[in-house]
Amino acid sequence: MKLIGKVALITGASKGIGKSIAVEFAKEGALVIVNYCKDKEAADDTVNIIRQNGGYAIAVKCDVSVLSDVNAMVEEVVPRFGEINILVNNAGISHIGLFMDMNETDFDKIFDINLKGVFNCSKAVLKNMLDKKSGSIINISSMWGNVGASCEVVYSASKGAVNAFTKALGKELAPSNIRVNAIAPGVIDTQMNKCFSDDDLENIKQEIPMMRLGTGEEVAKLAVFLASDESNYITSQIINIDGGMC
Repeated sequence: MKLIGKVALITGASKGIGKSIAVEFAKEGALVIVNYCKDKEAADDTVNIIRQNGGYAIAVKCDVSVLSDVNAMVEEVVPRFGEINILVNNAGISHIGLFMDMNETDFDKIFDINLKGVFNCSKAVLKNMLDKKSGSIINISSMWGNVGASCEVVYSASKGAVNAFTKALGKELAPSNIRVNAIAPGVIDTQMNKCFSDDDLENIKQEIPMMRLGTGEEVAKLAVFLASDESNYITSQIINIDGGMC
């Protein structure tokens, strides 16, 4: 197993891509911390799936946009497991609507979770990783962070910032053998995209060269590669997984 004995903290792992990553990491031998903010039932379901498959996981509640909460989560996890080898910054929110209809509250909420959450969690785990001179941080971005999306201006901006953060921090931490990469998914078949009608989804599929949506499992397998020793010479990269859309 590629992640045997590794301790992985995955934010927003109660559903969607985060849940798929948590389950896949556990299959590869990782000890998984399932972070959630509100939906304890969904987080417990992720943990139960992992345990039923013979893996190990616990659920920990934390709002990633609040640094004190994040520090408390890490201070709970590290003494219990000894270290955190892998951080997946997956927690995020989207907002679809015209830019002119967005307000300051919308902006702050999106950036607090999508960017500040990445900052908070990365900063909290780095002391442990620096002490060990090893680690992998994986940020879940979006293809829209690369090219921008109409009616998702602030969301696109937040993910573009995550991409720049990833490239810069990866270079800064490379001498310490800590790798920082981002995955930029395209349209993935998750709950986040249930806002689209069936007709909308069919139209979206027509714009994707592979003519289908991606799956959480496909993103998770890429995350396993980036978390494992197989990608030891890869850092500061934004890797698209979008069926050729961008």
